[in-house]
Amino acid sequence: MAESSEDDGEKSQEPTHKRLDDARKRGDVPKSQEVNNWFLLSAGALVLLIFAGDGAHYLTVSMKGILANAGDMATDGLALRALAGHLAVTLLVVLGLPFLMLMGAAVFGNVVQNGLLWSSESLTPKFSKISPIAGIGRLFSKQSLANFIKGLVKLTLVGCGVFFAVWPEREKLSLLTELDLPALAPHILSLMLKMIGTALAVLTVLAGADWFWQRQTWLARQRMSHREVREEHKQMEGDPQIKARIRQIRVQRSRKRMMAQVPQASVIITNPTHYAVALRYDAGMGAPVCLAKGMDAVALRIRALATEHEIPIVENPPLARALYASVDVDDEIPTEHYKAVAEVIGYVMKLRRETRLFH
Repeated sequence: MAESSEDDGEKSQEPTHKRLDDARKRGDVPKSQEVNNWFLLSAGALVLLIFAGDGAHYLTVSMKGILANAGDMATDGLALRALAGHLAVTLLVVLGLPFLMLMGAAVFGNVVQNGLLWSSESLTPKFSKISPIAGIGRLFSKQSLANFIKGLVKLTLVGCGVFFAVWPEREKLSLLTELDLPALAPHILSLMLKMIGTALAVLTVLAGADWFWQRQTWLARQRMSHREVREEHKQMEGDPQIKARIRQIRVQRSRKRMMAQVPQASVIITNPTHYAVALRYDAGMGAPVCLAKGMDAVALRIRALATEHEIPIVENPPLARALYASVDVDDEIPTEHYKAVAEVIGYVMKLRRETRLFH
């Protein structure tokens, strides 16, 4: 008993599909922040590559116009409002599309990992999220320690990668201070793209490893005990005892209905006591129909009802066994048994005619 209780408490079983689906519905899915960071950094590099030059030029021209005419600008409320509106439109034109690209990258980073997912449970307020004690527990948990170590490793690897990427450019960096702003911008952009490209290369490896780690950790968290597997099986398949009882009731009702049809039979074919098959045949029917069949106790009950209602009983063991195995209740007999059954029914009809003539 102690071993059984221990097995029930130990989560040693792989999670079922239902367990994983329920976790997904709750919003509990594996998620790697490093994958999101990779997509954001990639979008940032793309923004710099596509929009940095044109955006900077557009913003420079706009600001030059404002600064060149600063002395002639009106300072009343309407003029300042118009100036603020102009600056807002300028910033929106320069930053609007890049901002949308960064937002799209953040969303896409989550969609790539787990597809489209909406769960209201993750938005439900929980006391554990605002509890200081629970917060301290999370702060000093194994997960927090793992995240801290992971952050140090990431910072070290990215820092080293960027350092070795920029180090060959060290002599050019000292010369950049002598350039004016328009000439300096392309060099800064080139250097930033090189740094971002190196960081992306390092983060690609880190994101892949972190995603695998988060996935395995999540699967380990979803593991189940023997008791949980049994309970889930009961929920999905139903309690075996209840299913057995329902099946028993159905069999009893089917047998009761079958026995009620025995008095309508034309003949009972027996084995002589182990099998009994009740057949009915009337003029105009395509083939005889099985009204009832049974073995042992059921066969004896069919014989008793046949005797009670004066239905002919014909002993033909091979035919009785063959019909019992090949035909269901309320179905016509198979064609391969037509000849044998026709002989039996012909014999019964002949017997009835002789009985009527005798009387």
